[in-house]
Amino acid sequence: MRKLMVTTFVSLDGVMQGPGGADEDRDGGFEHGGWCVPHFGADLIERMTAVVRRADALLLGRRTYDIFAATWPLAEADDPIGSKMNSVRKYVASRTADTVSWQNSTLLTGDVAEAVRALKQDSGDGDSDGVDSGEIQVHGSGDLIQTLIEHDLVDEFHVLVFPVLVGSGKRLFGSGTVPAGLKLLDTASSDSGVVISTYARAGEVGYGAMGPETGNW
Repeated sequence: MRKLMVTTFVSLDGVMQGPGGADEDRDGGFEHGGWCVPHFGADLIERMTAVVRRADALLLGRRTYDIFAATWPLAEADDPIGSKMNSVRKYVASRTADTVSWQNSTLLTGDVAEAVRALKQDSGDGDSDGVDSGEIQVHGSGDLIQTLIEHDLVDEFHVLVFPVLVGSGKRLFGSGTVPAGLKLLDTASSDSGVVISTYARAGEVGYGAMGPETGNW
């Protein structure tokens, strides 16, 4: 089974909406778009390049797909992220789109959760650079992520926490989040103070009690 990994930029207070630009996502009157950009240095770009290069496929919501499809085809041929974005197989979950035109793109049909389960069962097709890791990556795609979390389809969370408080906006873990245990696989920080952590699913939530009478103090 292929691994599905969600990569998300979030503020310290958990907001993931509009990290990359003022007009990226103004839903709900959001006015803080572009909040992650001042913290994106060369070391963080290098780390994200390594992550993206592992992808065997991208799974994207319509809004993120439209943003990517309008920008990444403009990248130079030797751009390491751009070349991967353009060559890799892309699957698009949308209730409104009829067609997708960016190269190697496929529009998912029917129930999204069932379609993603089928993708995870697929062995993967690889892409033009020969990579066939089986890893399906989700970037951005806030509404789609809520569906994936609700249906327990995420194997790993790659979360980049930026040192900023946004206040209001869409959050990574919404009301449909399924309780689950997680295991920290890796953590690091960037020169600008971004904390990058990767978590894998680790069974059910464990419970206990704190206090001197329990010995857990």
